[in-house]
Amino acid sequence: MNYLDNKINEHFSGLVVRKDLVKEVKGNAIVPNYVLEFLLGNYCATSDEASIRNGIETVKDILRTHFVHRNEANLIKSTIREKGRHRVIDKVTVELNEKRDAYEASFSNLGIKEVLIDIDTVKHNEKLLVGGVWCIADLAYEYTEDKRIVPWVLEHLEPIQMSHISFEEYLEHRKAFSLDEWMDLLMQSLGLNPEKFTRRGKMLQISRLIPFCERNFNLIELGPKGTGKSHVYSEFSPHGILISGGEVTVPKLFVNNSTGRIGLVGYWDCVAFDEFSGHKKKHEKALVDILKNYMANKSFSRGIETLGAEASMVFVGNTSNELDYMLMHTNLFEELPQQFYDSAFMDRLHYFLPGWEVEIIRGEMFSRGFGFVVDYLAEILRQQRDYDYSHHYANDFYLPTEISTRDRDGINKTFSGLLKILFPDGVASSEEMEEILVFAIEGRKRVKDQLVRIDSTFDFVKFGYEDMKSGFHPVQTVEEQQFPQHYFQRPRTEAETGGGSEVDTPDSSLVDDLEIIRKGETKFVEFKTSLRWNIHTNQPDAKIEKSSLKTIAAFMNSEGGTLYVGVQDNGNILGIQEDHFPSNDKFLLHFNNLFSEKIGKEFIKYIDPQIIEIEGYHVFKVACRRSDEPIFYKDLDRQDEFFVRHGPSSIPLSMREFMNYSKDHFKK
Repeated sequence: MNYLDNKINEHFSGLVVRKDLVKEVKGNAIVPNYVLEFLLGNYCATSDEASIRNGIETVKDILRTHFVHRNEANLIKSTIREKGRHRVIDKVTVELNEKRDAYEASFSNLGIKEVLIDIDTVKHNEKLLVGGVWCIADLAYEYTEDKRIVPWVLEHLEPIQMSHISFEEYLEHRKAFSLDEWMDLLMQSLGLNPEKFTRRGKMLQISRLIPFCERNFNLIELGPKGTGKSHVYSEFSPHGILISGGEVTVPKLFVNNSTGRIGLVGYWDCVAFDEFSGHKKKHEKALVDILKNYMANKSFSRGIETLGAEASMVFVGNTSNELDYMLMHTNLFEELPQQFYDSAFMDRLHYFLPGWEVEIIRGEMFSRGFGFVVDYLAEILRQQRDYDYSHHYANDFYLPTEISTRDRDGINKTFSGLLKILFPDGVASSEEMEEILVFAIEGRKRVKDQLVRIDSTFDFVKFGYEDMKSGFHPVQTVEEQQFPQHYFQRPRTEAETGGGSEVDTPDSSLVDDLEIIRKGETKFVEFKTSLRWNIHTNQPDAKIEKSSLKTIAAFMNSEGGTLYVGVQDNGNILGIQEDHFPSNDKFLLHFNNLFSEKIGKEFIKYIDPQIIEIEGYHVFKVACRRSDEPIFYKDLDRQDEFFVRHGPSSIPLSMREFMNYSKDHFKK
């Protein structure tokens, strides 16, 4: 074990499990991870290898003996009949039989129905009535000649959940971990190897937990396939339910007016819509309307009665297009079903998790370290739903008055949820509060910025925060930094384009190159005084040309970015006249020839070079897209060099570094 695993076992003994054991015991059992970890937590919650091996065999034996596979259901039923009774692990759903005035249980995999269950068990486990719960149950067989009576008898039923959880002990042991250590523990608890993720990558993964600890939190995540969007909501917690296919009816989700029975939102902490994207998916208009009202007001109507609920709503779906395409031609909500492509629905989302930033999950990303038994962490998060940390940043920072109430609510709820997860006692330094606040602002800003593109009735909002010392701090999304030339442009209507797919030139009031320059160089923005002219020797210089081209190559090999030529490092604008070309056309011709020679004309598809006017000066602007293949710079001796962005700099990689980088970064 490494240092962190030893520390985890020291402070949370009996509450953690080695995450690779889940795969080892799961086999072909179609069962959520929290069920397996419940068993592993009982028998393998130790660092002793011999005890772990014995525990694994015990768990395997329990699953082999008691877990019900659908294809072995008849064998299990026969076992119950011959033995008289038998213990099973199965998903149990309960319904009220009005004709008999009795509650009846159905066992999903075993395939038996109408098993009588006592009312006290139902009252203590109301989720049995909605969606079903994984349970350990003792079933008996008592045959009678009365055909109206099923022979199956439920003697005992226990939902698979941990008990005796001390939140105070959890808070106390959290103090022993630094923030980085705690984030790594949370990542391992999710089954992921923290070494394979950046700090931002960890924050994105951890933010998926917010709906479990924050009441009425509305989150959407859209992104490529294979990033594990739905995993947390299906495998992590017994308090969340994943609706496959994203389709559900009003009675199932809210209330059945004919029976008066409340739906999913009344019983679950988190209701997630899987595979939510897709234009052709059909949803009832009534569902969309009542869902919008619930997301805004935490309530819904049943006839003349108004009911409240606390379930958070999560929407996850796949995107079909690359990020730059969406920004140029449509918007980040383009994949929503037609009925949900509604600005009022979008405006009720508190956080837009950028799925295109989340790494596609590969085998080496799974953890072999120790993490919380997920049911334990799920119970801790559930207890935290009673707390509100939304204004814990108020001593150091505040939101400008220009930010609307709905935007403010989204930011505050995201901040509160993340603070609960990372600092469950609500105590963090000013710098730590600031990091969480920026992350929260960014997620709501992403929602609002897309609404500005989609609906002209929404006004542009300058998102940021203020502190007592240095005033206003603007916040940008990552995609805004990557593609400033596309981020705020509105797609043209068919009438404007003649049915084509062209887009407007960005509105200068929204996309201000001068403002970008004033913010200084970043990972996505760099300045060069000239393209070729050495101001010290007063003559053209190949080293100056290389400096610009390696920056362009680095942008394409990383996440994209923008180069401004004719701008000093301090942001002072000089213009391209310093390069002494007779005309702008000659400047562009020289650049195109240079690019073709040193990088390759086949890669010009990844850049958009243009000369723009800023404060009366002509500035050369090169907007660069992330490439799908490695881009090399051909040096004077024709040796290929490979550059990437590291902060505000472009750095070369060795052959070994390139091989490792290329394996993870570029498409196969």
